[in-house]
Amino acid sequence: MPRIQDDEADDLHDDDGGEGSGQGGAWRVLLRAALVALALLLGFLIPYLIYLDHQVTERFGKLRWQVPTRVYARPLVLRPGMALDAPTLQYELNAAAYRPDPSLRPGGYVHVGERWRIASRGYADVDGRVPPSRIEAVLSGGQVVALRDLSSGHALRSARLDPARIATLYGQSQEERRLVRLEEVPELLITGLQAVEDRDFNHHIGIDVSGMLRAALVNVTSGDTRQGGSTLTQQLARSGLLGIGKEQTFSRKFKEILFALLLEAHYDKRTILEAYLNQVDLGQRGAQSIRGVAAAAEFWFGRDLKDLSTEQIALLIGMVKGPSWYNPRRNPERALQRRNVVLEQMWQTGLISAAEYQRARQAPLGVTASAGNLAANRYPAYVDLVRKQLARDYPADSISGAGLTVMTGMAPSAQRAAEQAVAGTLDALQTRNRPPLQVGLVMTDAHNGDVLAVVGSRDYTEPGFNRAIDARRPVGSLLKPFVYLLALAQPERWSLASTISDAPVTVGLGGGRQWTPSNSDGRSHGEVTLLDALAQSYNQATVRLGMQVGLPRLAGLLHTLAGIEAEPQPSLLLGAIDQSPYAMAQLYQFLAAEGQVQPLHAVRGVLDAKGRPLKRYDKPAPPAQPGDAVAARLTGHALQAVVTSGTARALLAQGLGGLSPAGKTGTSNDSRDSWFAGYTGDHLLVVWVGNDQNLPTGLYGATGGMRVWADTFRRLPSAPLRLSDAGIEWRWVLDGLSTDPECPGARRFPFVAGYAPAYQPCPSPPAVLDEFGNPVPPVEEGGLLQRAGEAIRRFFGGDDSGKAVPAPAAPPPPPAPTRPLP
Repeated sequence: MPRIQDDEADDLHDDDGGEGSGQGGAWRVLLRAALVALALLLGFLIPYLIYLDHQVTERFGKLRWQVPTRVYARPLVLRPGMALDAPTLQYELNAAAYRPDPSLRPGGYVHVGERWRIASRGYADVDGRVPPSRIEAVLSGGQVVALRDLSSGHALRSARLDPARIATLYGQSQEERRLVRLEEVPELLITGLQAVEDRDFNHHIGIDVSGMLRAALVNVTSGDTRQGGSTLTQQLARSGLLGIGKEQTFSRKFKEILFALLLEAHYDKRTILEAYLNQVDLGQRGAQSIRGVAAAAEFWFGRDLKDLSTEQIALLIGMVKGPSWYNPRRNPERALQRRNVVLEQMWQTGLISAAEYQRARQAPLGVTASAGNLAANRYPAYVDLVRKQLARDYPADSISGAGLTVMTGMAPSAQRAAEQAVAGTLDALQTRNRPPLQVGLVMTDAHNGDVLAVVGSRDYTEPGFNRAIDARRPVGSLLKPFVYLLALAQPERWSLASTISDAPVTVGLGGGRQWTPSNSDGRSHGEVTLLDALAQSYNQATVRLGMQVGLPRLAGLLHTLAGIEAEPQPSLLLGAIDQSPYAMAQLYQFLAAEGQVQPLHAVRGVLDAKGRPLKRYDKPAPPAQPGDAVAARLTGHALQAVVTSGTARALLAQGLGGLSPAGKTGTSNDSRDSWFAGYTGDHLLVVWVGNDQNLPTGLYGATGGMRVWADTFRRLPSAPLRLSDAGIEWRWVLDGLSTDPECPGARRFPFVAGYAPAYQPCPSPPAVLDEFGNPVPPVEEGGLLQRAGEAIRRFFGGDDSGKAVPAPAAPPPPPAPTRPLP
């Protein structure tokens, strides 16, 4: 026993080295606990760091991918002689976020009297990069009368202005972002941001320990977790990698620090700073977050990043601290104060001179009243058409958020004119006893098939059923011109001066059934010319002509021009087929383009994220075949007669005679559908007005659709329709034969060259008697009245003097077209 006690004493002595044997045991326990805790901490922290490291690399890669696809209108192309007035040019500039600017920086303009000086920004288009330019356009009399380059002073044949942005196709996140490389960012923005937010950015490892200690002291003394001491790397980790949630908790702050350290371990300073400049939160518009300095420059100032002034750069830097709190549109005084604080720091750190500091401090905020060129997707019907056309080549999920650029044919001024016409006209037509009216409208460029405007609903800013594209309604008399087109393509048999009976007609349908159409006025009109039959929209004459032309040919023509599948039934001759306004616009494009087959396209082309063309849709169509072109021109002349003397003559009373438009009214049974299709020298517009429940509206083509058409062109400048005379010769006709222009009852008609009727001198006119029954002698050659009349005619440039206009020698009949109409 004593030995055992001695051993125990020795053991205790050995443990603590002498005194306090009980304390030595406690330290050992604590040490062991600390080692266990450290092992557990490392066992947790190391896997956690590995997990976070994976999260950093994965999220950082995605951070640089989510870029919205932007949809743009067509660029405004200015040319001397084009139809354009000051209000329309002003609207086009506003839509593209141009703003008055005496210094004429890119995106600015100066307007003095008839002169407009404009500085374009430059942009990527489907045919390559269009550089910035400074031009002067002179407008007078509703057209561009002069165009010159301000740099060289030389006259220009044309100038392109960068287009308005009309829509944004976002990915999973509603974030507005435009990626920029670091070298594209102004130096002052980079150095100013570091001077204000993180002066030690180039040297720290992702965190600023001294700054964090100061922030922690503030948090402890205030009893709150206020933000402070964050580096740019931490801010990037917080906004780009941590995800949703802006509340500041200690656990979130700890994770932010680890993310920042891992970012610095994986990426160099340049990469981190570039990502920050593309990710930083600088505003909000509804559900859309404004991310990155380039998108913010466009959103707040309507300018490219490279064109910002010192004070605008300072405002962006100041808003980093709190884009909502310092919102310059909502809180201009607060934003101005913050901007000036940043300017002072930029001056104190030597980034700007004292003179520049004083100048910038006195400058206004300079933000636009609206959200710059950031589209609010307020054109749902047009964008719906864009999506449908893109879907042929791109899956829907490959477009949204892919950073592509979609160049369309929309003309903002044309879209606005159509929308305003729809709103005003339908409000005026909507009476208490009339069912709710709706509308579908498509406008195209008569020269190339660009779709300029689409209205799919009376509430045109709201998405929903797109009547312009998806509605199928009976088209009525809108098909009649194509019956006459087929007839006029046979010049050896038919001309506009040919006559046809408008007597009642009965067509057998087989199986003992018969069809006897009647005219809308309930009357027959005897023998009428083809021109009058179409101008007055006579059903009986049209059916008789169509049966002679051939129903299969009409069905084939509809398929060739617009892809319309139609049964060759007799009722097809009077438009007993349901089609959309878009399909009818495609059909009438053949006439507006004088016989050229032009596929309509809303999308002109698609560019990748670097502005390189991926696909074009606006390639020029093949030239019109000679026979097609002449037949289309002759039909166009007949459709002009629809306006001057036929069912659309109300357009003259509405002041649109100067456009010399060609058009056709259409009305379905019981006035359920009101149509008008018409074209000028620049534009084709097809309008449908009706009711979704297919109820009678009491509207005819001339009282519904045509009123929308007329109101549109009262708001939109357009060139008069001047049909080419190529392949055409004009003759005065009486009783089916060419005659002299002064011959009583003679009318002037166009013919395919070489197919005009034979000449017959005018029969001697009856003697003219005075009030007493005595013959009145003719005026002497060169007499006073005749000389006065000739002087007046020379003054006004008239050619209706009563004297024969020398006709050109008749060319030989044109060769048969290589691709005749069906």
